[in-house]
Amino acid sequence: MRILFASSEAYPLVKTGGLADVSGALPGALGALGHDVRLVLPAYRAALAQVRELATRVSFELHGRRVDILETTLPGAVPIKTFLVNCPPLFDRPGTPYHDERGADWPDNAARFLLYNRVVAALALDRCALDWAPDIAHCNDWQTGLVPALLTLERPRPATVFTIHNIAYQGLFSRDEFIASGLPEFFWNYQALEFHSFFSFIKGGIVYADRLNTVSPNYAAEIQTERFGHGLDGLLRHRHRALGGILNGIDTDLWNPASDSHLAQPYDVQTLALKTRNKLALQAQLGLPQDERVPLIGSIGRLVEQKGIDLLLAAFPQLLARPAQVALLGSGQREFEQALRALAAAHPQHMSVTFGYDEALAHRIEAGADLFLMPSRFEPCGLNQLYSLRYGTVPVVHRVGGLADTVIEHGDNANGFVFETPTPTALLDAMARAFDACADTARWRTLQRNGMGRDHSWRASALAYQTLYEDALLRAGRV
Repeated sequence: MRILFASSEAYPLVKTGGLADVSGALPGALGALGHDVRLVLPAYRAALAQVRELATRVSFELHGRRVDILETTLPGAVPIKTFLVNCPPLFDRPGTPYHDERGADWPDNAARFLLYNRVVAALALDRCALDWAPDIAHCNDWQTGLVPALLTLERPRPATVFTIHNIAYQGLFSRDEFIASGLPEFFWNYQALEFHSFFSFIKGGIVYADRLNTVSPNYAAEIQTERFGHGLDGLLRHRHRALGGILNGIDTDLWNPASDSHLAQPYDVQTLALKTRNKLALQAQLGLPQDERVPLIGSIGRLVEQKGIDLLLAAFPQLLARPAQVALLGSGQREFEQALRALAAAHPQHMSVTFGYDEALAHRIEAGADLFLMPSRFEPCGLNQLYSLRYGTVPVVHRVGGLADTVIEHGDNANGFVFETPTPTALLDAMARAFDACADTARWRTLQRNGMGRDHSWRASALAYQTLYEDALLRAGRV
């Protein structure tokens, strides 16, 4: 199949979260199955800075703006041809793809991503003089949600797939932004793009895509409930026959403890005793006392309520009263950063906090920690628990979304610890069980080996997406 994969970010060109990891890996896994995949994303300043070879394929005017389609290659075992949508007034900016340097949303995000969606739709219809027409347009999250809606206006068109990575982020804008968009007025309807008087990008994908999916089977069920659906549960229940869940994979070349260049000591499931050297190296790097006997807890992620950072802050005083250490890496809301900074200052022998994102340090935490804590209130898939399993670092998670699909506490396949309710008490109870297991060397090795023995590669996920694409083609009348 010919697949146009549209995403607002892709590692290593630009990354703010797990979407970039998926978009950087899944196209290559599909390519390894023999599919012709092209990736398309905006030409952000940060993305252009990562590119070594770049060619302008075509230039044109679109709704009064000059657009250049730039071509490069996404590196990997299967290099992927990548188009960057270059419109400097909209994308050549500091900050992140969505926020300025102060963390505020860019005020023209609706216009920015509307242009991007229009270009993706033009590429999908082979209207950019590139002589390549996809069978599938695979769109990801709200930033690409208008593509399926735009393509319904055309015949013939490719089949469309829309993946929801996190339904909490919906791309909501004002009625004025809708009027300014120039989209047909019939889209302003509660059965189309209108959502409680807002202009909703994500509804474009949910309403109009031939197939919908999200990034774990459990999350696909959760988002059809009032608790997790963020107001879209009714629509998702309406489209349940088109909705499924495919668990994300991970890049097992990039995340491989046996060959990870960021580590002080490579190791694998046969040489797990060597993992301790990474713990000692991490303790030294972070200024924590070097002691292989003290449980070291890792945590990496955005410092927001979704990730349960408030639960961590409530639990840390009791955790730090034990002989335990914490290595935390992340960034987010200022009040959480300030609280963590104060806590680390009060417990310098037990806690290290690094703000921002550091790829090398993330690998070292995954390899050096004994336990990895993910108390997310909701978690569509989660990648860090998969990295942890791969590295023999035992995860402790709240049983939601993809965490419930991947972390097992009981039975022969046990690989971690799970708590049922998002409360500090439940978290601390799970940690107590984990500390007890950590003291039992034989049980601990079994947990580690069970985690490391599972196949978390993208190949299985890519095969599931292949089946999803075939069904989308059938629904679109393409076969």
